[in-house]
Amino acid sequence: MKYIYFMTNTEIKIPEMTENFEALLNEQFGDNGITGSVVKGTIIRLTPDFAIVDVGLKSEGRIPLREFGQNPELKVGDKIEVYVDRYEDKDGNIVLSREKARREEVWIDLEKCLNSGERVNGVIFGRVKGGFTVDLNGAIAFLPGSQIDIRPIRDITPLMGISQPFQILKMDKVRGNIVVSRRVVLEETRAEARAELINDLKEGSVLEGVVKNITDYGAFIDLGGVDGLLHVTDISWKRINHPAEVLSVGQTVKVQVIKFNEDNQRISLGMKQLESDPWAHVADKFKVGEIYKGKVTNITDYGAFVELEDGIEGLVHVSEMSWTRKNVHPGKIVSTSQEVEVKVLEVDAEKRRISLGIKQCTPNPWAAYVEEHPVGSVIEGKIKNITEFGLFVGLSDEIDGMIHLSDISWDKSGEEAVKDYTKGQEIQAKIIDVDVEKERISLGIKQLTENEFASALNEVKKGDVVKVTVVSTDDKGVSVEMNGINATIKKADLSKDKAAQNPDNYKAGDVLEAKVTSVDRKNNKLGLSVKALEIEEEKKALEEYTNNSTGGSSLGEVLGEALKKNA
Repeated sequence: MKYIYFMTNTEIKIPEMTENFEALLNEQFGDNGITGSVVKGTIIRLTPDFAIVDVGLKSEGRIPLREFGQNPELKVGDKIEVYVDRYEDKDGNIVLSREKARREEVWIDLEKCLNSGERVNGVIFGRVKGGFTVDLNGAIAFLPGSQIDIRPIRDITPLMGISQPFQILKMDKVRGNIVVSRRVVLEETRAEARAELINDLKEGSVLEGVVKNITDYGAFIDLGGVDGLLHVTDISWKRINHPAEVLSVGQTVKVQVIKFNEDNQRISLGMKQLESDPWAHVADKFKVGEIYKGKVTNITDYGAFVELEDGIEGLVHVSEMSWTRKNVHPGKIVSTSQEVEVKVLEVDAEKRRISLGIKQCTPNPWAAYVEEHPVGSVIEGKIKNITEFGLFVGLSDEIDGMIHLSDISWDKSGEEAVKDYTKGQEIQAKIIDVDVEKERISLGIKQLTENEFASALNEVKKGDVVKVTVVSTDDKGVSVEMNGINATIKKADLSKDKAAQNPDNYKAGDVLEAKVTSVDRKNNKLGLSVKALEIEEEKKALEEYTNNSTGGSSLGEVLGEALKKNA
């Protein structure tokens, strides 16, 4: 018994009504605890915008028709579940919601799936910070970016807007939060499919797969639970610079297993292996010496690749691109995608190589020039360049000839003779040698005149004893002249006597006798030696003494006479 106190001096005891009194008041004037719950109701009237629903309370509620979807098929008397949003609005009506009732139903179903571990279907429809939003039949869930796939995905667009399974990771009804994962589903599905696929997998198997990811070196193909690598070189027989030229993410392709490593379960795939090898009969299709048309597919520093047909490419080496343009980059002669005529120079089907030539499809200007200007012809040209080994002379717009240092002058060294010429100077020269295959024409200036030195050498032979005149001396020996022939007697060849080998003992104008030790007509060189002559004279004197030993002359007398003769 509780007591109520009044402002009197007398305590009056009034019994408090029981706790059921509060329940009676709520039943009479309140919502009876129904707000925020889902109840069953009956449609009692339809208006153009609302459905009037009786839920067994003191007044009816109304629900906007838009909450029933487009073109709802409703009629009076239909039983539906509704959500009591508010017991009484300002007009005294009960506020009901069909949409919230469906959400409540979804939440109940999702909680069951969470507890049982069952997967749910949903649609990815938007992006948010850190992930994506998923519609689970009316309930909005969060899909973290790390849970979208087993591997990172650059483009999620193909996954959006399609119904697919998810695993619920966490739910908080108070906060309205649901977290789902697509990755968990993929891992489970992948493990099951992988085990089944690997059991049946073998090299040579032909499978269908979906392009999952594209890289610079190839594409990863999802075979249904397991991925395989399709290398760029195994996509097609023809040259492919990047897999994206042929493949796209999400594309279904047919592939063949070309290698399977059971230890690490790596799978190498191929597409071109499903087609016939175009190189199998390449020697029959492309004959050596024949001319074909092709398209330039790639240009490198060493040449250009030309496609003759799908999957068949040949190389035009830079040396086979032009008869006259040397030491230039192939890109300055041809361009990518250009159609060109090529001649087949060599076919090696085993090494999958075809050597081609572009210049061979046009007349050889070297051969044409040599036909008009054979060896021995005298030409005129302008010096285009002077190098350490000779002069380059322009013979035509395309062809140059070379004059080696040794072919400039008969009587001067090449280093001295080249100083008499300048770039751009017009000169005459004689063609002395031609190599059309190596594209070389050798010229000479000295060949325009007779070699007087060589003519003089024709009068001299090895072993002759000649008289020469000293022209000059130096530390190495004595320079002499004989009938227009210049030569040098080395210091060691001046005499047998050490003292007489000193070049200072000689002066210009002195006349010496010497023996010819060598004649080099090709290089116009004459070898002379006084020492060799002295040895020869001594030998003769000794022989004479031996032959005349009974004649009374002593060996000393004989040698003395020989020395006087050479003095």
